[in-house]
Amino acid sequence: MGRYEKNVFINCPFDKEYQSLLQPLLFTVIYLGFTPRIALERADSGEVRFIKICQLIKASKYSIHDLSRIQSTRKGEYYRLNMSFELGLDIGARIFNYSKYRTKCCLILEERKYRYQAAISDVSNSDIKHHNGEAIKIVTAVRNWFAENGLRHTPSATTIWYSFSDFMNDFYEKRKSEGFTRREIYSMPVKELIDYMSEWIN
Repeated sequence: MGRYEKNVFINCPFDKEYQSLLQPLLFTVIYLGFTPRIALERADSGEVRFIKICQLIKASKYSIHDLSRIQSTRKGEYYRLNMSFELGLDIGARIFNYSKYRTKCCLILEERKYRYQAAISDVSNSDIKHHNGEAIKIVTAVRNWFAENGLRHTPSATTIWYSFSDFMNDFYEKRKSEGFTRREIYSMPVKELIDYMSEWIN
């Protein structure tokens, strides 16, 4: 149960453009003493992705859902449904098994304010935060959400942001000295990056 209380399911885009937001998001969760749980934390070609997502949701009291890709950016491109689908699974778990998951808590993020209302109006009465695609705003939104949900003596977003910047500089220099190329550093598996973040913070 203790692990459940500290787990945070991360539901977000996995494209290259989102990496600059995913890194500070993961760092903030770890910095505040929680454990990010994300589909990319393990790779098993024989594992059914849907089952893995359900397991991560069931194992996490907290969840962060970023719906930034609900709108296509160019002609002929499809908008992403995975994030809103996983949000529905997470909320459904609380509704359909209230006795077990009544303490679940989620943060919904979007890139632009109010845009989600045109795509997923069922959550229009929810408290949704927007970040404008800015990393510092991701840090602030996640930090404030934990503070609003009972985390005491929460460090400021500025403190977390400066620590993240220090980590990234240190991380890059150490990996470079270990023989990693720039491409290898920036394409490192998420699980490996999480482990480095945890070790650095601890």
